[in-house]
Amino acid sequence: MLDQNQNLRKVEILLNSKKNELIKNNNLIIGTSLISIVDYQHSNTDSKFGYLMRHPTANNQIGKDVSEAVIHSFQLSATATINSWITSYAELLYNPEQSFGSGTITNLNRNQIQLRKAFVVFGNLNKSPFYSAVGKMDAPFGQMGTVNPFTNSTMWHAFGGLGYGAQIGYNKGGLHAKIMLAQGGAQFRALHVPVGNATAVPSKLNNLVADLNYKLVISDKVNLKAGASYKKGGAYCQGFPVFHFTPCEENNPEYTVYGTLDVNNRLIVMASFAKTFDEWEGTFNPTPPLNIFEASKVSSLSLGAKYDLNKVGKIKHTLSGEFSNFIAGPNGAPWERQNQYVLGYQALMNKSAKLFVEIFRTEGFAPLNFISGSADFDPFPPGTTHSDRDANSMGIVLGAQISF
Repeated sequence: MLDQNQNLRKVEILLNSKKNELIKNNNLIIGTSLISIVDYQHSNTDSKFGYLMRHPTANNQIGKDVSEAVIHSFQLSATATINSWITSYAELLYNPEQSFGSGTITNLNRNQIQLRKAFVVFGNLNKSPFYSAVGKMDAPFGQMGTVNPFTNSTMWHAFGGLGYGAQIGYNKGGLHAKIMLAQGGAQFRALHVPVGNATAVPSKLNNLVADLNYKLVISDKVNLKAGASYKKGGAYCQGFPVFHFTPCEENNPEYTVYGTLDVNNRLIVMASFAKTFDEWEGTFNPTPPLNIFEASKVSSLSLGAKYDLNKVGKIKHTLSGEFSNFIAGPNGAPWERQNQYVLGYQALMNKSAKLFVEIFRTEGFAPLNFISGSADFDPFPPGTTHSDRDANSMGIVLGAQISF
């Protein structure tokens, strides 16, 4: 439940855990997870690092070489199983490295504890394939997990939704269908539809996410899960200049297709693709010389695999590799793309605590805020942008995720 980059469908994990009697009725379960890391990065462009596990760049990464030894995040959760049908889950998160608070990672605005997820689940898969959930949760859109031991895929950064809402689902015989009514306006992550009156205030329950997937058992050792999702309104609906959570005039729907191949519960191969239906208006800068680049649709591709070197033993060793990208502009635009490559190794102990090392490379620098430039001299002159398709960086991160 506290894995921050693996299977992000926590409602599903909770229901399956109850189905398999891994958690009992009338119980309270407390969980913690702490991630500490040491990393080094080098960029070919001054103060532009595209690695998204560390942001915002301008406040924290100066020069072409940066390093750190920090707490990346800490989580504390409580799961209450009232009876066989009702379960609640709540998770507190401290994450100064990825907080959108002002200042550096030592600023109090970035050192806050938030209620990251909290929901009540109604369902018992041993008695009925139908279930529901209400609260603050990940949107059931696509395959936002990754094979990496630590780093989130660019797919998650681009399309992984988090918001208030209500889910209903059906799970039986390999078929799993979900619909989520999400709160409108600008939600916490990648969910945004207009609510009228030129505002982003979430005053209506008017966003929708739908997902359908099927798990095909090919043999005793091989299975394939394939699925597709639809989102009525994602993050890419704002006009120029782009800034987080500002109002949209029209929603921009999104779709995704994805699949996971599992061979002997040892080799996992994951692939997914997501794209907006319409162009993102904010990717057109009307000021010369940037006005030569037309507004573009947004897409992301993710391909990855991991292999367990051993299936038995006190420590499970795993190798992994992944490519993922973010496409937001036409060929040659400064904000055209941001690619990410990750090679990883992890040693998993007691099925919950792991030591890991990753080597990563990013190509392109395309932050969402002011991605195509600004309209005045704040934060930079018209006709310019901080995005840079030619910026690239490489790095290594060593860390530990200790969960209990």
